[in-house]
Amino acid sequence: MIKFNVKNHVLAPLTIALVAFLWFVPSTFFGIDGLTVIQQRTIALFAFAALMWMFEIIPAWATSVSTVVLLLLAISNKGFTNPEMGELVNYKEIMAAFADPTIMLFLGGFVLAIMASKVGLDVYLARILLKPFGTKPQMVLLGFLVLISVMSMFMSNTATAAMMLAFLAPVLKTLPESGGGRVSLAMSIPIAANIGGLGTPIGTPPNAIAIGQLAKDGIEIGFGEWMLRMVPVVIIMILFAWMLLMLLFPFKVKKIEINIDGDVKRDWKFWTVTVTFLVTILLWMTGEITHLNSNIVALIPFAVFAVLGIFTRDDFAKVDWHVLWMVAGGFALGTAMNKTGLAAALVEAIPFGTWSPLVVLIVAGFVGWLLSNFIANSSAANLLVPILATVAIAMKDSLAVYGGVTTLLVCVAASTSFAMLFPISTPPNAIASSTGLIKTHDMTKVGLIVGILGIALSYAVLLLFPFR
Repeated sequence: MIKFNVKNHVLAPLTIALVAFLWFVPSTFFGIDGLTVIQQRTIALFAFAALMWMFEIIPAWATSVSTVVLLLLAISNKGFTNPEMGELVNYKEIMAAFADPTIMLFLGGFVLAIMASKVGLDVYLARILLKPFGTKPQMVLLGFLVLISVMSMFMSNTATAAMMLAFLAPVLKTLPESGGGRVSLAMSIPIAANIGGLGTPIGTPPNAIAIGQLAKDGIEIGFGEWMLRMVPVVIIMILFAWMLLMLLFPFKVKKIEINIDGDVKRDWKFWTVTVTFLVTILLWMTGEITHLNSNIVALIPFAVFAVLGIFTRDDFAKVDWHVLWMVAGGFALGTAMNKTGLAAALVEAIPFGTWSPLVVLIVAGFVGWLLSNFIANSSAANLLVPILATVAIAMKDSLAVYGGVTTLLVCVAASTSFAMLFPISTPPNAIASSTGLIKTHDMTKVGLIVGILGIALSYAVLLLFPFR
């Protein structure tokens, strides 16, 4: 007798039916002028990926791989396509998602975590960094949230998340598999990394994009001015996230003690990993000075460990390859939306110029947040900011009461930092997903709550204390 399964017998057929509808319905249904066949197919595949990730009908990495294959067949210049269907995407650009620079950063981060665990460095560093927060599970969780958010203000959120993954492992070992404590700690990585980047102009690319556009329009925002408004948002949201995680995923233990298992040999391997780890962090933190990209820096320890024989062939099996393929699917989808012109068409189809200033503010933030859940937040900002700058200039007088173009563009930048619904929404989300502790629907639930409140708080601060 076949056992009834909601995913297989209800959600899967509904997903397939909706995708088929979006694929074959007349293009006029979407209300976008000049929508091409290729762009319509991209919409259908976008819906396929989003629903499959949301409902976890198949594993997230399987959804990503199948999405990449479908994109290659449906919209690439080597698929079942022809130039009359619209702008085709070079198949190499889609397949390049598997070797995207951020994928390399992930790989480097995983190698660092594997090596830190191999020589026992992760335990030592976790004990040192978390010592000020005591042994109460709730305070250890707060410690993770604070450390990660502060680091993300000054270095790549992906690099921060990759580094903190190494410190998380020994803490998780102290917790029972039952209970929500392990989930809370794993969730602290993406929440704090995503929120923390909002705190400084250099914390995340959308901040710099908004500031750069404002500079072109003759409006300068200082480092201190930005932090004065955004750091309080980060603090409040970190405290809120702390309480939310404790409420949704409470700890069952009353004490966390990070112990060193066995006798850790402080030999040349230990010190090589230690020095390489610290140098990597230093290079990540000084990228503005050294001009070394964080993705390139992530591969330095990989090369060092491989050449010295510390990272061996057997260690390759410990890399979370499924996470890399899962993230690649998100990148491929982002490439498809950008290269087919769909993302730009969607943004341009929104009649910002006909709306009231307050509606423009709210819708702009929502669109930025929604797009950033599926494409890189820097791509979303690059799409929206120039268009909204033009809209803001046209609405200069009516928008002035809300802080003008500055409030509009900074609100959009802030909204992208709170996009964290799915494992593919941000690299820190994917890194947290690699622990295997977080279900997608839990991530979506927390991401939705934190996202809505975070955007509302950002708007409130910017409306009450606008940049002058």
